[in-house]
Amino acid sequence: MTTRIPATLIPGDGIGPEIVDATLAALEALGAPFEWDRQIAGLEGVTVANDPLPKATLDSIRRTRLALKGPLETPSGGGYRSSNVRLREEFKLYANLRPARTVVPGGRFDDIDLVVVRENLEGLYIGHEHYVQIDDDPHAVAMATGINTRAGCRRILEFAFEHAVATGRKKVTVVHKANIMKALTGIFKETAEQMYEERYHGRFQFETVIVDACAMKLVLNPWQFDMLVTTNLFGDILSDLVAGLVGGLGMAPGANIGADAAIFEAVHGSAPDIAGQGKANPVALMLAAAQMLEHVKLNDLARRLRQGIGATLNIDNVRTGDLGGRASTGEFTQALLRRLKA
Repeated sequence: MTTRIPATLIPGDGIGPEIVDATLAALEALGAPFEWDRQIAGLEGVTVANDPLPKATLDSIRRTRLALKGPLETPSGGGYRSSNVRLREEFKLYANLRPARTVVPGGRFDDIDLVVVRENLEGLYIGHEHYVQIDDDPHAVAMATGINTRAGCRRILEFAFEHAVATGRKKVTVVHKANIMKALTGIFKETAEQMYEERYHGRFQFETVIVDACAMKLVLNPWQFDMLVTTNLFGDILSDLVAGLVGGLGMAPGANIGADAAIFEAVHGSAPDIAGQGKANPVALMLAAAQMLEHVKLNDLARRLRQGIGATLNIDNVRTGDLGGRASTGEFTQALLRRLKA
């Protein structure tokens, strides 16, 4: 009998419940042994528990150390912080892993297979911001403080380098802006160069590149890259750029990984304008579920899920509207289930 794997499930807001249900159906068809603890967060958390991250949800993740979540909406007003940022901080999810692979061929870019590793907890996203009043203008000056630590740099770089070795990546590109932000991103570049020479020399090709040049090169010739590893802000921007190379955020899964927990998600928003209409594309969350399967060493199930998605899209030609098709969320899911059960 297969050992059950406890995991927290957060359906989320907007289209979240629809794409989560579709993903659960696919995992069930595969026989994935997750034992789900369903919890709430985001706008639903505020509505039900007056908190976008209720204590019961946090306690569940502490217990299971594993979660699959739909998109969360941050309520406007009321001083609520992003639930996604709070989750990263609460569980010290320092590594954001964003693979981008071509699933539907024939687009502007083809045969893309890139991984972006983004530092999740430091940099300019730590939230140390304030205004300075001058005369009668309370917002005359805006200031922000970014912090990168040597320990934080080592932690994310070790994760990236080890992932590159484990998955057979041939080249790792460290992205920085050390020509201008000599301290804030210089420490990242410097630490990367030291670590590569001391521990990883010869195990993969290594290079550094300035972030603006990297963005240009990704558009001109993305195939020159294999894995990008970078700081928080640059990683946020470049991971969305890379998602655009493979069809947009509807094809972009994400994993947030720390020492004590891992949370897998679709990185797109909650899209409340199409919620409940059967228009949502569940592929991003399904691909995140494939990452989750790999995280718990169920690599064969992850491979079957990805192959099933590819066959449904490209052989059966069943696609949702954002991919140029006419299938509803449910119709795509049923077509995928037929593949997975065959």
